[in-house]
Amino acid sequence: MQIHGPSQVHGVKGPHTTPSTGPRASRPSSAGPTDQLDISPAAEAAASVAESGEIRQDLVARVRNEIAAGTYETAEKVDAALDRFLNELG
Repeated sequence: MQIHGPSQVHGVKGPHTTPSTGPRASRPSSAGPTDQLDISPAAEAAASVAESGEIRQDLVARVRNEIAAGTYETAEKVDAALDRFLNELG
């Protein structure tokens, strides 16, 4: 399955429609179960950036190379991430 933004999912069988919000959206209870997809604000922001072409390819390439070489995670980065996480918890 490939997902290309919040409204483009490929490789999934079934109708590819966006549910409407009007009175026609209600269905009889005999219609059976329905699937639901909730997209977080962070995912919507990431999709928006990806679609706008504002991805910094130089930064992405550098980080990928550092991860492959095993040099991306440093003690300083782990400490900073832990501090940010603990601050979010309050």
